[in-house]
Amino acid sequence: MSRHTNESALREEICRIGASLYQRGYTVGSAGNISARLEDGWLITPTDACLGFLDPAAIAKVDAAGEWVSGDKPSKTLVLHRAIYDNNPEMHAVVHTHSTHLVSLTINGVYSEQDVLPPITPYYVMKVGHIPLIRYARPGAPEVAEQVAKIATQVRGVLLERLGPVVWESSVSKAAFALEELEETAKLWHLAGGRATPLEEPALQDLRATFKARW
Repeated sequence: MSRHTNESALREEICRIGASLYQRGYTVGSAGNISARLEDGWLITPTDACLGFLDPAAIAKVDAAGEWVSGDKPSKTLVLHRAIYDNNPEMHAVVHTHSTHLVSLTINGVYSEQDVLPPITPYYVMKVGHIPLIRYARPGAPEVAEQVAKIATQVRGVLLERLGPVVWESSVSKAAFALEELEETAKLWHLAGGRATPLEEPALQDLRATFKARW
């Protein structure tokens, strides 16, 4: 696949995933952003763009130095996305939404700052893993990027207080799938009144041994 073809495919994937997340209520209005790694930089959704109505040609492109090359103005969270890519070369996509149950969790109280949710389902353990809380700072704040950069290889995502999840993976689709599992677990936790019993250690050990779960 040529560089041009790969970039075109990534633009289409970003639009497809953005529309899917928007249509199913994982994000609303112009909240959230998606990025993908290129050989010569990154693609990232424009600032204040609605993920439900993205134009492939308008998606911003930035070069390896973080300079805006083409498309509409990049999202204000570009610094955060770059921090993840720069510190975890195996990751090729980042998805951020303001998903309702996860934002609500940060307002009402997370399970712990190291694990915003307990391991209540096997798929949460297998597909998501540990998700720490990042205390509130304004959208695009450089200190958030600095905190996330330190743990970019240790976890698959973080939960920004009052702003929602940021998840990274090897592709846009995989990052979105992990984010959906994270939001679904938050929903289950809310429905259980915050009293769901976590999986016990033998069950967690079985998931580690069988599926190489990172828990």
